[in-house]
This record gives sequence, C-alpha cells and structure tokens, in this order.
Amino acid sequence: MATEPLIFHIDVNSAYLSWESVRRLEEDSSALDLRTIPSAVGGDASLRHGIVLAKSTPAKAFGISTGESISQALRKCPSLTVVPARFDVYLKKSEQLMEILSDYTPDMEKFSIDEAFLDMSSTIHLFGPPLVAANRIRERIWRELGFTVNIGVAPNKLLAKMASDFKKPNLCHTLFTHEISSKMWPLPIGDLFFVGHSARKKLEGIGIHTIGELASCSISHLKPLLGEKYALLIHDYAWGIDSSPVAERESFNKGYGNSTTLSHDIDDFDVACQVLLSLSETVGARLRTDHVMSDCICVEIKDWNFQTRSHQITLNNPTDSTAVIYENACKLLKELWDRTPLRLIGVRTTKISEEGYFQLNLFESEHTRKMKEMEKAVDRIRSKFGTDSVKRASFLKKDAIVDHTAGRGKSGIK
Repeated sequence: MATEPLIFHIDVNSAYLSWESVRRLEEDSSALDLRTIPSAVGGDASLRHGIVLAKSTPAKAFGISTGESISQALRKCPSLTVVPARFDVYLKKSEQLMEILSDYTPDMEKFSIDEAFLDMSSTIHLFGPPLVAANRIRERIWRELGFTVNIGVAPNKLLAKMASDFKKPNLCHTLFTHEISSKMWPLPIGDLFFVGHSARKKLEGIGIHTIGELASCSISHLKPLLGEKYALLIHDYAWGIDSSPVAERESFNKGYGNSTTLSHDIDDFDVACQVLLSLSETVGARLRTDHVMSDCICVEIKDWNFQTRSHQITLNNPTDSTAVIYENACKLLKELWDRTPLRLIGVRTTKISEEGYFQLNLFESEHTRKMKEMEKAVDRIRSKFGTDSVKRASFLKKDAIVDHTAGRGKSGIK
C-alpha cells in the first residue's frame, strides 16, 4: 500500500551565530553564550564594514536583520558584539548535523549548509507519530550538538519549509493540507517562498496582501503582471502545491559556488572585483579541502531590478587556485556587466574532477607552482588558527566593502 508523502524540513536557528557560540563553549565552558546577548556574525566591527550573516534573538529585538551592513547594525545597537565568520567551523557543524539526520531516512536532501529535507514517508513508522518524531530529532540535535533547530512537518517540501519558518526558535510545526487555510493563508504575501521584494510590491499594488488573497486571485489577473510561468508557480505555492522530490543535491563532482547579497548596490568595477576576490577565496579553499579541481568558472550577477545574468569560461587546465578563479572571474564580469548597479554577485566552479585525474600542465610556471603552495599554506594556517588569521592586504583597507570571507552559499527549491 502506498504511503502518504511526509516531509521534514530542518532549519538551524541563526546557524552561524549558534555554531560560533557552540564552538566557544566547547573550548571554554564558562564562555559567554553569544545567543544570550545582542550579537552578530559578520565583518570587522572595528572597521565597521561587512554585512550581518547571522544575528542572535536579542539582536533581532533591536531591528537588526541578516544582510544589512555592520555599520547600520551598530547604529541600531552600539553595544552589539560582532564576531568574524569562521567557515571551517560551520562546515564541521553542518557535517555533524547531516550525520544525525541520516539516521532517520536514506532519502535526505542537503538544501544548504544549515538546512535539509528528509523524506520520512517510508520510515516514519519506526519513530512514532510525525510531530513526536520531529521533536525527538530536535531534542537529539540540542542534546548532542548543542544548537537548536526548527522542524517543519508537511506533505511536500514547500509546506515543510513554510512550517519551519513559523514561530522560532527550537520548535516543530506542522502544515498539512487541511491546515493551509488557517496557518498559511493569513500570512503576509512576502512570507510565501519565492515571492521577493519586487513581486511583493506588484502584488500589493493590485490589492493582494496575504497568501490567501493570492490563492483566491484568478490566474488571468496574475499572468500580465508577473509573467505566465512565475504566476502559475506562486499561485500553486499559495495553494500548497509542490511536486518537487526530495533528492540528493549535486554531489562534489557537480560544482562548488558561493554568492553574496551586497549591503548596498554597487556600480564600481574595482569594488565588484573585491567582492569576487572574497568569493574566490572561499570557493578555492573548498576545492582544495576536497582535493578536487574545476574546469569551468561561472560568474552570476543580479542587479537592483532583480535581473539575473551569468557568464562562464572553460579553462585549458583544471584548477583549484584562488588566484586563477579570481582572475577569470574578473574577466567574465568585465565582459558581462554593463555597470547597472548590482545587488548580488556569485562565483561558481563546475566540471569537477578529483585531484590526480587531470592532465598535467607542462607549461605551468614556477610562479604558478609557488602560488599554489602559498594558497595551501594559507589553508593550513586558517584551519589551525581560524579564518581571520591570514587576510589579503586589500581586505585590511578601511573602505573595503566586504569581509574576506563574506561569500555565502545560496540555494533554492529545485
């Protein structure tokens, strides 16, 4: 007999801030828990640059939001404690989380570094009623790993993700089909997954302010406003319709990438290249950590009108070098960008091969070999002493727009 679909969405509460707090408490049990005070993970507070990557619940009370500039956050809360990002720590904590989650079902999709979907349809009978099982997972994560999560329980990925965004932190919520009208439809239209700022403004302009009002609106009214494909998608979402399966995300041999939403729109090429350097730093480090190489580099940009474009290049020889990724990313940006102010910049490497299984470059220069050794040495130092133990000089300038590790992964429901 076929079982009804049952999907869990696990979302770490203020992931980077929580993981940094756990790290500090692991090293010193008497350390101040950053989650109990106004605090944020981001750039250098002394230089007042960079963006807020994660904030504590007390910081949220001051109106501080993820993605805003550190300088703006400090104006809202002068006593805000700002700590630098440590992506080596976050990757480790993410791996520990995924290891626990894999105990509950073989059908797991790592959605991002701090989120995952579990298809519990065929295994839920082993763990009890859905909400009981979800709470057991939540409690186990807290007990064994020391941080909290929200878990959404629903018949599909969309509703599970919506449910996990209900009241936080450290809670489980259901959003079954019969609960859509009472739990989801009263929410603001901007809370619906995939409805961004631009679409929200357009919908509010025709009197649609809640998800329920979108659900009751005729598709014929939405298509001219939003385009046929997007109108159909979000109308289905408003009704809780989503058929996307829980499937393993792209494995290591598909690609590595990072992107960052900028604290303010930029139209200066040199500033944009500094962002590319920050992104190339983290992408290159991840390639080297996994002992893989990339044959293809892609740059993606989104402007202030939310128009997205991308451009890519195939290399003559695979690379894991930050310098090579950065150099080619700058070339791609120069060819792609018309200087319309940018809101997001991303770098992605694809066509991945394991180290040792690529053609030897006979024309590699001594400088290139030394550069590779230098980058590996920096990786080792950062792994041992923290991400901020080594910085490029360009990120020490007072006018630096981003921190040297400001790049963040991005993902969306597929």
